[in-house]
Amino acid sequence: MASAEIRPLLERAEQADELIHQLKSQVAALERDVQSPSSVDEELARLKTENSELKQQRVHLKRSIGEEEAKTVPRMPSVVVLVSELCGQAIRAAFPDLVEPPVLVLPAKKGADYQCNSAMTITKTLKTMQGKSVPPKDIAASILKHLPANEVIEKAEVAGPGFINIHLRPSFVAGLLKDLVIGGVKPPAVDRKKRVIVDMSSPNIAKEMHVGHLRSTIIGDCIARMLEFVQHDVLRLNHVGDWGTQFGMLIANLKEKFPDYKTVSPPVADLQKLYKESKARFDEDQEFKKRAYNDVVLLQNGDPDVRQAWNLICDVSRKEFDKIYQRLDIKIVERGESFYQPLMPHVVRDLEEKGLVTLDEGRKVVFVPEDTVPLTVEKSDGGYTYDTSDMAAVKHRVEDERGDWIIYVVDSGQAQHFKLVFSAAHHAGYYDPKFVQIDHVGFGVVLGEDKKKFKTRKGDTVRLIDLLDEGLSRAADKLKERGRDKELTEEEMKAAQEAVAYGCVKYADLSHCRINDYVFSFDKMLDDRGNTAVYLLYAYTRTNAIYRMGNIDREDLRKQASHVPISLEHPKELKLGKCLVQFPEVVTRSVSELYPHYLCDYMYELATAFTEFYDACYCIQKDRKTGEIVKVDTSRLLLCEAAALVMAKGFALLGIRTVEKM
Repeated sequence: MASAEIRPLLERAEQADELIHQLKSQVAALERDVQSPSSVDEELARLKTENSELKQQRVHLKRSIGEEEAKTVPRMPSVVVLVSELCGQAIRAAFPDLVEPPVLVLPAKKGADYQCNSAMTITKTLKTMQGKSVPPKDIAASILKHLPANEVIEKAEVAGPGFINIHLRPSFVAGLLKDLVIGGVKPPAVDRKKRVIVDMSSPNIAKEMHVGHLRSTIIGDCIARMLEFVQHDVLRLNHVGDWGTQFGMLIANLKEKFPDYKTVSPPVADLQKLYKESKARFDEDQEFKKRAYNDVVLLQNGDPDVRQAWNLICDVSRKEFDKIYQRLDIKIVERGESFYQPLMPHVVRDLEEKGLVTLDEGRKVVFVPEDTVPLTVEKSDGGYTYDTSDMAAVKHRVEDERGDWIIYVVDSGQAQHFKLVFSAAHHAGYYDPKFVQIDHVGFGVVLGEDKKKFKTRKGDTVRLIDLLDEGLSRAADKLKERGRDKELTEEEMKAAQEAVAYGCVKYADLSHCRINDYVFSFDKMLDDRGNTAVYLLYAYTRTNAIYRMGNIDREDLRKQASHVPISLEHPKELKLGKCLVQFPEVVTRSVSELYPHYLCDYMYELATAFTEFYDACYCIQKDRKTGEIVKVDTSRLLLCEAAALVMAKGFALLGIRTVEKM
């Protein structure tokens, strides 16, 4: 239920939505009315202005609602934010004359936990603004003198030319770990809750998903999972290619090969074969090409028989796509090209009314500021293009889906196209960057081990289903090689096989900076050493091995956190504890910059820290002769539980399944 503060805002937003809906209906009615043009034009202009004002009101109300909703969600504190606040207080106290002095705090690479790098920037500011020449070391020393007393920082010292190295108090870290074990892994804070739309995957109907769709699907899913974790309202959209001239040839071929398709479902499971046949006939047979074009027109005009054939083709593709999405645990809503078809004439007319359309050899094009390449919104034959579809999609996602943040997970080769679309949409007034954020999350290509574009030995595009099947086969071989088939039950073996197979494919992709190309190698992915999903999963299963060894009930263990202090006296305990409390800031950075590899780097660091702890610090000790338990270190078990909770959440955000045994 909405809080007392949120409820009035929700009511006002609903009223604004209702008024906008009414005004849209009135505008549509007036646009159809041609009896009294002058009076209609005046009334239309008035209603459009009123509609625009109401939309602005709704935007402001949504921001207020999002801010209030964000406050109601329990959050994990971000250590880098707490340290930044303390450093900010010290800087403002040391240099009260500076307006908004820079507070630059980052995790330290070595020799400390965090590092404040503000001194160098302040040196330049004092030189520029006041003509003073103060060495960065002196500025850093002054900041240290004004650092307020606190429970966070144990030690701070000037290092190098003017850095401030900051070390956390073990007692502060232990307190955060206690809260983590008792309350579970909570999301980091966000300014406000947003409606986020993630455009991802987007295969083409009648074509099989191939390795080229892998990155968009995996990266998009991970980004959506992280956004949902921080409590944004996320809509994953699958902008499938389900419209266009290619459907004319597919439908024409289907009708001829299976004339009774309206009453008997044709055996078209192999759409790839049907597509190749249709394309060959389209290229070679002029009469067939004419029938194909005719079927495109019939499809666009809503002919029921042609639409039935089109639906048959789309349904077969959907079933094949769903098989892959189920295996990869992908949840997504289809919103294909066909969805935006009815909206395109309105978009073109709107752009014309705003004076943004230019005629170019029969085409209707839109130029955007500072670019010489236009968007083509209508072809010379009256047909629409991908440009029109994407413009309609932006408009719909902002106005109807009410997106605050729209993310397109599409390969980097489309960067220029999206730059033009976003610029044109802004120019047309479809979104205002002050209120709506639109990002193109580009990514590189998947390469084979020969460093060339990933292909089969025959030079064909690698089918995604074949890739996943090979992953399963190789994962089974790897597990058998380690003798796991003799230790695990059939059900446990299957779960481990799928976790390793799909997890290694996902992690190999996500662990690379997305803008770079990466080499696809099952041998490297399945290595249990280094930064791989297998290494991480083994680290996680070790936590469960500890619980099994001591017959530990995790729920009972978590209850003990309220009265058993977590000790961080051993260096490996402290290293692991400090790594665990960095989780919120890593998630925040991954979400704000839309780079999943930051989370992967953290997961590898965490798995390494836990493995070092596991090897050096015994949680449960047994008598070597009798095998009886002689000592249980509850503090270390609680630290182990904190690690298990964070690792499990990290895997969930990456879309990787966990297993208790492997």
